[in-house]
Amino acid sequence: MEKITTRTMTGEDWASPGLVDIEAIAREAFATIPEELRRHVRDVVIRVDEFPDEDTEADMELESPFDILGLYRGVALDRKSVADPTPQIDMIFLYRRPILDCWCETGEDLRRIIRHVLIHEIGHHFGFSDDDMERIENRT
Repeated sequence: MEKITTRTMTGEDWASPGLVDIEAIAREAFATIPEELRRHVRDVVIRVDEFPDEDTEADMELESPFDILGLYRGVALDRKSVADPTPQIDMIFLYRRPILDCWCETGEDLRRIIRHVLIHEIGHHFGFSDDDMERIENRT
């Protein structure tokens, strides 16, 4: 697995999870998401980038690239049509550096953070309420 090694203030080496590591964790987390949510995005591509690109930052009016942990881009099921197929692939973007920043700030389990981001990105895309997503998140 790809690790990015940094030296702590005490002189110890510490390896933070790299892009490949975050992607592996995301795939594991995606498999644990309840079927009622996962069935809507079976063929979704999960992509891990360091940060959102400049267009995303501008579109989302972010003050900082650390302001967003993930993003779902795709066409909602109620807007898809066989008569009007879309060439766009449904994708979930996870942003490694903001996720790691959140992990360090909160001390929460990294797998839990990534699962949370996945559920919320899918849920927001399909119009689920925060309560709906919380119920889904609290299941196995």
